[in-house]
Amino acid sequence: MLMRGWLTDTMSLTAKLQRHCGHFRVQRLAQSNNACLPDERALLGLPRRLQVQAREVLLRCDGRPVVYAHTVVPLSASAADWPFFRRLGERSLGSTLFGDPRVRRGSLQYARLHSRHPLARRAAAALGTPLDAPLLARRCLYRRRRGLLLVTELFLPAIVALRLQRQAGPDLLNAA
Repeated sequence: MLMRGWLTDTMSLTAKLQRHCGHFRVQRLAQSNNACLPDERALLGLPRRLQVQAREVLLRCDGRPVVYAHTVVPLSASAADWPFFRRLGERSLGSTLFGDPRVRRGSLQYARLHSRHPLARRAAAALGTPLDAPLLARRCLYRRRRGLLLVTELFLPAIVALRLQRQAGPDLLNAA
């Protein structure tokens, strides 16, 4: 499977993307209090109507959006649990998570999200184009002190070209 390495790699996705492109950028789309999706509520153990602090970003490699990331933190989390979350702006969450020895990472979970899934719809809106094929996604629950943080990453179609570009090397690309 072409995407297996992207889905199952336990290293920082930010670091991996940076190795596969010349210029990496985080584009923050939104960060605000929102309703939590039902599957997120279940994983976080939240009551039915509780809101969360949600952050949505596009991860871009050489200008192309390759990953849509959606992060939620329960409002009950204290500033001591996730002191950096509200101030991230366009900085990478992954760099922060993997650089903090107090952060414990849970197991990766995987899914194929169809176009009608709320996160797939948000990714399509961010791209400004409909997504006809299902998107491969993964998510992981992080813990720091007593706080929980859930990150869901949707791999956008351009990630396949990014992988092929890196494998082909600059000589083959310039020759075309």
